[in-house]
Amino acid sequence: MHTPKVVLLLIGSLWMLANGSYAAVAAKPQTRCGWFENPTPGNAWLHDRDGEWTIAIQGGYEAQGDWPQFKDSQWVPVNGSHGYGCACIKAVVNAKKMQIVSIISGNARPLRACRKDRALKEPVG
Repeated sequence: MHTPKVVLLLIGSLWMLANGSYAAVAAKPQTRCGWFENPTPGNAWLHDRDGEWTIAIQGGYEAQGDWPQFKDSQWVPVNGSHGYGCACIKAVVNAKKMQIVSIISGNARPLRACRKDRALKEPVG
């Protein structure tokens, strides 16, 4: 007979595999740099050379952890206090879903760092 801990561990593992999140949980943190876009409350993405990574969708998905903090000189406002900036985020990701799962740290960078990277397209304001 299995102990309750073993049964709970088995159930949790099966749930993670069924939802495709096991790889994300077991993944090694990555550092991703690009345009951090927060155009409206509760919505955020990181656009890097590999594509668009979902960080949060209002009323739905939201990665764990703190978003990068930007100085005024590092932020382009497009909707009141919402807008975009250049950042690097160290995070656990789900590459299959292109989602940031958990932000370990996030650092704002000068806007010029993203502007001079030809692989990145600046968001439209």
